[in-house]
Amino acid sequence: MDNAFSDCPYPRCFFCVMKEVNPSKRRASILKFFREFPSQDDDGQVLPISGLWNTAMAHPNDPEFIELGIFECMVALIWKGLKNRRWLSHDQNIYIPYYAAHIIGSYTMNMEEFAEMAVNAGVIPALVELLRGRLTWVEQRVAVRALGHLATYAGTLPAVASLGEILVLSMQLATSSLEIVYTNFYQYVDRRLSYHCDLLTRGMGGVEMESRKAEEWASQLQCWSLQLINCFAFKPEFLPSICNPDFLEKLPEMWGGIVNENSPAGIGLLRTICSHKIGRGPVASCPGILDALCNIARSSDDWQYMAIDCLLWLLQDPSTCHKVTDKAVPALVDLADISTLGDHKKLGDSIVNVLQECIQSQGTGRNSISIRAKEEVEELLTSRQRFKWEKNMLKEDLHIKQAAALVVKLEGNSLFSSGDISGAASKYSEALSLCPMRSKKERVVLYSNRAQCHLLLQKPWGAISDATRALCIHHPVNRHAKSLWRRAQAYDMLGLAKESLLDAILFINECSLSTDPDLSSKQNKVPDYAERLVKKQMRAAWLFKEAATKLGDVHCEGDAGDKCGQDIDDSEWETASESDVGNDGRGGLDDDDSEWKNDFERKDKQSKASTKARGFFNSEDFKMTQI
Repeated sequence: MDNAFSDCPYPRCFFCVMKEVNPSKRRASILKFFREFPSQDDDGQVLPISGLWNTAMAHPNDPEFIELGIFECMVALIWKGLKNRRWLSHDQNIYIPYYAAHIIGSYTMNMEEFAEMAVNAGVIPALVELLRGRLTWVEQRVAVRALGHLATYAGTLPAVASLGEILVLSMQLATSSLEIVYTNFYQYVDRRLSYHCDLLTRGMGGVEMESRKAEEWASQLQCWSLQLINCFAFKPEFLPSICNPDFLEKLPEMWGGIVNENSPAGIGLLRTICSHKIGRGPVASCPGILDALCNIARSSDDWQYMAIDCLLWLLQDPSTCHKVTDKAVPALVDLADISTLGDHKKLGDSIVNVLQECIQSQGTGRNSISIRAKEEVEELLTSRQRFKWEKNMLKEDLHIKQAAALVVKLEGNSLFSSGDISGAASKYSEALSLCPMRSKKERVVLYSNRAQCHLLLQKPWGAISDATRALCIHHPVNRHAKSLWRRAQAYDMLGLAKESLLDAILFINECSLSTDPDLSSKQNKVPDYAERLVKKQMRAAWLFKEAATKLGDVHCEGDAGDKCGQDIDDSEWETASESDVGNDGRGGLDDDDSEWKNDFERKDKQSKASTKARGFFNSEDFKMTQI
């Protein structure tokens, strides 16, 4: 060691090695450090490995440490922690296996070359031991993360797949992860291991922050397990094991929660399964999965297109088509007017083509589709033909049709105001039959108004259908505030907390972007009734609720005695007439472009609004991290 660093109290100090200015000496010293470090028993060993963890997080694509043996060093440290419990319990060595597995995961998440070097260094057996639960759930989390990265690459997946136990363990972990974290950490505050608390909060939080982070980490443990399974699912030979009915039925409920909204979670795995013919049969045989896919397809979630893909594949497959038509067709008909969804262009056209093929190729007897499903598709095809006819109509004729639709809509508003809800719904249906297909703003209003009628007539599925159609033709897609709110209420009637929660949050997003003077004058643009509904559904869709209920800690919390979203004053339930006439008597939200920011401003502020909307129930922005 140079004299410049002779005052360091730690022999063979890694930080002193890193200060070496001579490149060749520095590399030689680092190489020596990685070789000797696992055999050392000095105090303070957690300091250099935490430094390596920081470096791996900040520079995961830097090859220097990879070339000098960091993987071999980390593997040796994991095995040392597993085999030498006396060493593990000494000083702060309990942190070392966690950091070692995390470092492996960070250096393998982007570079296949690094992943191959990690496999050659023998990381897989050590990570599998952690995956088994030889230490705690905290080490399981980083082990499944690292194995998931290794399984992502074509060059290293065979090495991961060669240990069949990995798939079994990851499926078990995906199913039980939330209960594991709840029972081993969240449930009893006084029994929490101190090093778990330190890792969760970096020593900067109390019990409340520990609990919030535990929920986030539990979600990541589940989602990263699903990611690893998803890598196996791309290989048909593993699908028979993955398509266990008990496991499949649970996938739709593995959604990541609000704390992990960036993960495709269970729906992502279902999409991979449905992309294979061998996987579609088991999915089509699970009614619960079909119901969930239809709900997700109708949602405004980022993963909506994945559910739509699943339903389209199931309908296109002759062996599964007849099993899913009665549920898939109504959902897809509602979505047929959607134009673009993210990067997916002309999605509505794809839906219409598949539905048309489904009708044309229908069989008889067991393989025939229901009369109701056939009627819905034929009605959709007729509306598409009507759109083509209207292109050749004179503008004057279209204006006459639009004026006639307006007159009928106003009649519907009048009936609604007088309490004839059923009559109003009929008038809105008549107006839709008159209103030109290209008059999308007017059709959004009519569908949304009819959705409100369905709500008051206690027909939640009708409200969901109409609200979804309004959201599909609205520009931008899935961003019509009133329709989001009405669908959130309909889902609430059905007890579908997650779906109601997501729509209510998006409704709040739209409120935060509104230029409505009534809202702009208020410091808080979040309506009280929406806040109450979100809080109710947050309790009902709480990530740990099933585990807590199973262990007797929660008895339907938020369900009994909480009428949020139902026992709301009439003034808080927006009526159909209020969709068209604002408080000041002028044209309302649905008919006036000035009510909302233009598209450019909306896109610029959308991500900020999403965080703001979640702020009232949690001040921390729960974004999936690599910690």
